[in-house]
Amino acid sequence: MAGPLVILGLMAACLVPCASAQARKSAKTGKEPRALGLIELAPSGKATLIPITILINGQYFDATAYKADPVPMALYSDTVYEGLRTGVSQGLFTVRAALENEATHQWKAEGTWQTAASLQAKKEKAPESNVPRGLNDDTGPPVLRHSGPASGKETPPPAEPTSPPAPSSPPAPATPPAPATPPKPAAPTAAPVPPQPPSPSEPGPVLRRGKPAPSPPEPEIAPVAAPKASAHPAAQPAPTAGIQLIPAISDSAGPEPRPYAYGMKADEEQQLRKKVLEIAAHEVRARANQLASQTIGEKQPASPRTKKPAALPQPHFDAIQFHAFDLSNSNEPVLVLTATAALPTSERQYFVTLVVRQDINLDFHKAFSNVTDNQHLDVLPQMEFIDAVDVDGDGRGELLFRQNSDTGSAFVVYRVIGDQLYALFQGTP
Repeated sequence: MAGPLVILGLMAACLVPCASAQARKSAKTGKEPRALGLIELAPSGKATLIPITILINGQYFDATAYKADPVPMALYSDTVYEGLRTGVSQGLFTVRAALENEATHQWKAEGTWQTAASLQAKKEKAPESNVPRGLNDDTGPPVLRHSGPASGKETPPPAEPTSPPAPSSPPAPATPPAPATPPKPAAPTAAPVPPQPPSPSEPGPVLRRGKPAPSPPEPEIAPVAAPKASAHPAAQPAPTAGIQLIPAISDSAGPEPRPYAYGMKADEEQQLRKKVLEIAAHEVRARANQLASQTIGEKQPASPRTKKPAALPQPHFDAIQFHAFDLSNSNEPVLVLTATAALPTSERQYFVTLVVRQDINLDFHKAFSNVTDNQHLDVLPQMEFIDAVDVDGDGRGELLFRQNSDTGSAFVVYRVIGDQLYALFQGTP
């Protein structure tokens, strides 16, 4: 009897991880669209959103072009995006207006931005209303998907009882002038409502939508100064120094976000950072040797013996940004480093982007390396790392980059599988 029991125990042990993996894989069910955008939050508090990609039926589409008739579906009015930083909610962005740059045909959305702190304050303040406690409780996310039900419980009927005082005789003569109003039907024709495509009334896939009540601060979004600034694509990466970049997701049926930060102590972080910088220094010297060999070959094409370039010194790194993520909840950190580098023997400024994975045996594996310089951006663009975000809604994080070159910029979404990066979405400049 011991034999069958052992076999059954082994089968059960094998089924447990399979079931858990299947549960993680099916975190998002259904075919609802899931849109990814990038919020640009200015120091003044004004926020704009850049559409990146939209996932429908397992396929990625360019969010700036999908159903752009004339406004892209990702920028329909009242569409709600949740800003996420390393998987942690930062607030909600509600689209109010979509603007297209006539020179570059790039789309942006202006809207209202509510921080997570303000949403939490509204949730805590909600029970103080006249509604008795317990009758207006919402077990779901506060105000994230239900911003209108509270307003729907207003009692307009009390306003009607005030009309009985009107039956007096003086108001009756006032009613004859009312027929003079029929000639005003021409006014509705002057205000064309159909040219407002952002409200998708036709049946079809819909992103997360909100029903925000009319608020006075909306006029603050009216200024069209933002699209004028974007009319110069070459200067677009520069203002990001004072602007916060926050990835944003709009999904009406997506899973709840989870944090992707890899927890570690300060000394452990220093050790990982030092190891990744050593790999980055090797990549910079390899790139410099490659450029030097190309230069020697151009100057001395007929030389039978070309001297090998001398050993390069240690590069000097600046503007270092180091991130550690646990993208798949496997306790195996994915390390992302971006920096600028300079060599004493060269006037070039190098831009380094490195992705390294550490396995359970504490071994480092280089998954992605991009080293370019300020003289070759037309051939090899710079990879600007933005953040880790769940693009497809399966509970696993992906890496979002922006390619900056002489011809423009484009967004790329990579998934880390083993020791390689696979592009899930590749935009065009």
